[in-house]
Amino acid sequence: MSDLDREKLKRWRLILGAAAEEKLEAMSASGPGGLLDPEDLLRDEALAAIYDDTGKDGGAGGSGASSRSAGLGKSSPRLAKWLGDVRSLFPADIVSVIQSDAIERKGLNQLLFEPELLSKVKPDIQMVATLLALKGQIPEKGKEAARQLVKTVVEDIMRRLEQEMRRAVTGALNRRQHSPLPSASGLDWKTTIRKNLKNYDRERGLLIPDRVFFYDRARRSKEWTVILDIDQSGSMAGSVIYASIVGSIFASMPSLDTRVVVFDTEVVDLTEQCAEDPVDMLFGVQLGGGTDINKSLAYCEPFIREPKKTLFILVSDLYEGGNQAEMIRRMGEMRQAGVQAICLLALSDDGVPSYDEGIAKRLAKLGIPCFGCSPDRLPELIEGALKGMDLAALADRIQAGRKG
Repeated sequence: MSDLDREKLKRWRLILGAAAEEKLEAMSASGPGGLLDPEDLLRDEALAAIYDDTGKDGGAGGSGASSRSAGLGKSSPRLAKWLGDVRSLFPADIVSVIQSDAIERKGLNQLLFEPELLSKVKPDIQMVATLLALKGQIPEKGKEAARQLVKTVVEDIMRRLEQEMRRAVTGALNRRQHSPLPSASGLDWKTTIRKNLKNYDRERGLLIPDRVFFYDRARRSKEWTVILDIDQSGSMAGSVIYASIVGSIFASMPSLDTRVVVFDTEVVDLTEQCAEDPVDMLFGVQLGGGTDINKSLAYCEPFIREPKKTLFILVSDLYEGGNQAEMIRRMGEMRQAGVQAICLLALSDDGVPSYDEGIAKRLAKLGIPCFGCSPDRLPELIEGALKGMDLAALADRIQAGRKG
């Protein structure tokens, strides 16, 4: 048997658990215990704690099941060790899946509120979503650890997005102002040549400028209004977190007047918290509940003072529980007035969730594209919107890039 075939059998052994061990080892002709090396056995034990029904200390026991099922007792020391083992034995993306399954399958939410356990959890957006959904149940002793986990994830996302987001906004808005500060990337060749034609040296065939013009990278006035209207229903958890952090980045830019609003059946304005501390802002989010998009639009409308200088981003799966016809009318009037309006059905790396296709199509006919966008493609979308590009065409290009 080739090494590749043995590797495939080993993977199936880890997936199916001890119940399939004898059969797979017979196929490999490796003999008892021959498929898994010592490190693989540790991986198998960590998986068995969540996915197997029986076995010593929650390990794999083999009950004749054809695949893994479930089993980890609620012992804090044992769970703390398990969390540490999982982080050391598996790649980061797999760790996130296993942690989420531990919460969903084994009901370990309360244990995650213990500081010593939270310190061993891999900080990721799914863990943040879980903590935000259950924040009202976090005991006093676990609040600081929970906040630190959220802060770690926020800072990581900020590092990933902030530089590109700032570049996109300044690239779109700062094409008319000039600055005496040198920057090769900001050199305005067209203006420099036009203003220095009088300095052309005919004998040498050279243009010798006495002044060089650069684009100004720091606007001082709020040139555009950006409104983020975020559906905080449970299915949108990852998108809510990304959108809220993006709102914080926008709020830190002097060229933008940023509003961040979240809604379910009620509307909450998080603009102030957004400008001060994105972690506080996220703890102001209440994941779950119904959806009244129309009510949120009515709240946001007064902030649209110059429609042609306003970017409105609705982050929602469009399952409207309020007045659907009124909601579509408001969005249509907004777009007709000149607002650059888009609907992000998802702002995440997980793909587009279930959404109301009927409403999405009706909004698209009004010139409001509705699509899923990964966070790394958002700067491109923002830059295009602020430059007045065709958002439908831009959305198609971003979607094509995402699929590719």
